[in-house]
Amino acid sequence: MTTAVQGSRSRLPVLDRRWLTPIGVVLALVGAFLLMYLGSCSTVGAGTCDRFSQGEDQFINALTVGGMYALIALGYTMVYGIIELINFAHGEVFMCGSFVSWGLLTNLGFTGPISDPLLLAGVLVLAFLVSMVVMGVVGVVIERLAYRPLRNAPRLTPLITAIGVSFILQNIIFVGISNSFVNSPQIIPNPLLELGAIHIRLINLFVIVLTLGLMTALHLFINRTSLGRAMRSTAIDRDAAQIMGVNINSTIALTFFIGSALAGAAGVVQGLYFGVTQFQIGFQGGLKAFTAAVLGGIGNTTGAAVGGFIIGFIEVLASTYGYGRWSEAAVFTTLVLVLVFRPTGILGQQLADRA
Repeated sequence: MTTAVQGSRSRLPVLDRRWLTPIGVVLALVGAFLLMYLGSCSTVGAGTCDRFSQGEDQFINALTVGGMYALIALGYTMVYGIIELINFAHGEVFMCGSFVSWGLLTNLGFTGPISDPLLLAGVLVLAFLVSMVVMGVVGVVIERLAYRPLRNAPRLTPLITAIGVSFILQNIIFVGISNSFVNSPQIIPNPLLELGAIHIRLINLFVIVLTLGLMTALHLFINRTSLGRAMRSTAIDRDAAQIMGVNINSTIALTFFIGSALAGAAGVVQGLYFGVTQFQIGFQGGLKAFTAAVLGGIGNTTGAAVGGFIIGFIEVLASTYGYGRWSEAAVFTTLVLVLVFRPTGILGQQLADRA
């Protein structure tokens, strides 16, 4: 009898653990939309507010802002995963990327939306290509001049150096370009698109698709290419990877190039979406992106992306309920609570134990 019962229990359907994360993401998104729907009329008269439309707009804004934070956070988590360095200059790389985009578009003579689709596509490709390449090269130069000589130094030394590099980049922009806000050309037209039951602005759709595309490309690069394999092996055990023929210096330089290029792309998004940039935006953007990396699990690229979107949703939720000034407090309160119960972050760290 006992054997029969046990046999019948073993035949019960069990949910595959591989589906738990996607299901959790879907449930979290549904919950976030419901919260935004319920709070969408908190600051508007009930007779003049369409709850569903307002909630939908806030939900899309959260995805857009979260995607920008996720792009910056990927650079933080990649560098930490490879050499266990918190690159506090990374936020300033994002800021510099926004100024590269602003300078390029301004010098090309663009001041507003571009109506010609082919011209718009060409200018966008040029803006992202130039900003990503320039900031990628800047990241490699920073690694070569500031971090590589200190690779075997006590951990506090490169950390202080990173803070110093951050101030250097900030002051270069402050003295050399502008000490106040500058208007960045918003070249993407912003009509309201109807995709079935979804209503979304073109700029939001562009940013969301772009960020998801770049994150997918990075995931495939790390997991499907020989260079990505070299990066993963260096993160697991640098000495063993070197013995097996991996060029450690080139691999670390590649990591800085990719991370800084993604920050440069986020800088372009900053200008296109918000229409302004300033020499101090790197501090706030970098701090929140670093928080996203820690929240998702430092060293885990998927976790960094998830953390970026979570912070975007927290910020927009706070604004939706009329507590925009408390958004940063809400972000860091969430971080503290998560780390208290799960010190390695939501998805955990992807770091190997070193002897």
